[in-house]
Amino acid sequence: MKRQLIAAVGVAAMVVGLAACGSDAKKDENTNASGNSSAAAGKYNGKTLKVWLMSGSAPKGWDEAVKTEFETTYPGSKVEYQIQEWTGIGPKVTAALSEGSVDVLEVGNTQTAGYAATGGLLDITKDKAAIGGADWAANQSESAILDGKQYAAPWFVTNRVVSYNKDLWAKAGLTATPKTLEEFYTSLEKLKATEGVVDPLYMPGQEWYVYFGLLTSEGGKLAKKEGDKWVGGLSSPEAQKAFETYKKIQSFSTTGLKDKDEAKPQQKDVFGAGNVGAIIGLGWELPDEKAMAKDKIGFFPLPGKTADKPSGVFLGGSNLAIAQASKNTDMAKDFLKIALNDKNEGAVAAAGLIPNKASLNDKVVGDFASAAKLASGVGGITPTTPNWAAVENDPNPIKEFLTGALTGDYNAAAKKADEEIAKRLNAKQ
Repeated sequence: MKRQLIAAVGVAAMVVGLAACGSDAKKDENTNASGNSSAAAGKYNGKTLKVWLMSGSAPKGWDEAVKTEFETTYPGSKVEYQIQEWTGIGPKVTAALSEGSVDVLEVGNTQTAGYAATGGLLDITKDKAAIGGADWAANQSESAILDGKQYAAPWFVTNRVVSYNKDLWAKAGLTATPKTLEEFYTSLEKLKATEGVVDPLYMPGQEWYVYFGLLTSEGGKLAKKEGDKWVGGLSSPEAQKAFETYKKIQSFSTTGLKDKDEAKPQQKDVFGAGNVGAIIGLGWELPDEKAMAKDKIGFFPLPGKTADKPSGVFLGGSNLAIAQASKNTDMAKDFLKIALNDKNEGAVAAAGLIPNKASLNDKVVGDFASAAKLASGVGGITPTTPNWAAVENDPNPIKEFLTGALTGDYNAAAKKADEEIAKRLNAKQ
C-alpha cells in the first residue's frame, strides 16, 4: 500500500456539563467529590468505548491524556484503544463498521466519503456545534461532508513545503527565502549556476500533489459535478494556468524524470545526497540526520504569485468518525468533544501538525510545521466522492496527464485524462 500522506489519530470528547443552578447549595448537591456533576458521574458507568487509532498517528502521550480526561469526567467509564496498521486497513474497517465492533475510528480524509456512502459512519450534522465544530477550518471539514451532511470531525492535516539545503543556498549567495514565484525562479537560477549543485530543485514530472495545489490557487478543480455526473477539470482555463506554473517549476529539475513520481527514487534519498538545492515535499520525505543534519535544512511554503499569499497545497490528514452501528453513540460524541477540545488539539499542534482550528495555529511547533501552517489556510482536498480512490489507482490519469502535457500536447493530454477521471468517478459502486 502506498505510504499515507499523513498519519491519523484517535478521538475523544467530553459532554457539556449541566447548566449551573441558581444557588450554591443546589450546585453542591449535583456535584460529586471529584468535581463532576452527578449526572455525568454515572452517565457511562460500566461502559467501554472502543477506539481505533492508526499506527504512528497520535502524538506521544495524546491518547493516554484523552483517555484519562474522559474517564475522569465520566467515572466508571472505560476507553479501550486498538492501534491499526495502514496496510490492508480498508477491508478491516468495512468489516468492523458492519459488525459494530468499533465505536470511534480514525479515517484518512480522502477515505471518509467512501465509508460514509456505504452507511458505515454516523451522521453528526446536528451534533457538530456541540462537539466543537463551529470554528473548524472549512477546508478541513469539507473532507468529512457528503451530500451536505457531516460524517466525521476533522482532526489534523499536513501539507508540502519547500525544504532547502542551507549550505547550497548560502553558496549561491541567497540570504533570504523567496516570497513570490518570480523570486523563487530567480533563486533556482542562481542555484543552477552554483558549482557543486547537481539540481537546483528535484521534482519529477508526476508530482501531482504539487500540481493540485497550484490548481487550487487558480480556483480550479480536478473534477466537478454537473447535475448528477462528474466531469474532469483538466481542460479548464484554470487548469491550464496552473500547469504553466507547474511546467516552469519542473523545468528546474534536470534529474527529475518526467514520467516518474516522487516515490522512485524517494525524495529523501535524492535530497540527502547533499547536491540538490531543494525539494517540495512532506516532513517524512526528509533525509535522516545521518545523511543531513537537521540544522542544515530550511523551510518555506511554495510562494504564490504575490507576496501576500503562498501557493495552494493539498491537505492530507485524518478525520475522527463514529460508527453508525455503534451501541455507544452518545458516549462516542462526548469522547469526540474531549479529543477535539482546545487542550488536546493544542497537543496536536505542539507535535508539529496543523490543528483543525486556525485559532490554534499559534501553538504549532517545529520549523517544517511552521512553514506548512502558512499555506494550510489556502489548501484544499480532492473531490469529496466515494469513488475518488479509483482515480488515484494505477495507472493514475493525473500523473499520466502531467507526463503527457510536459512532453507533448496539453489539450490532448487533458482531454484524455478528463475522460478517464469522469469514467472512474461515475462508475457504479
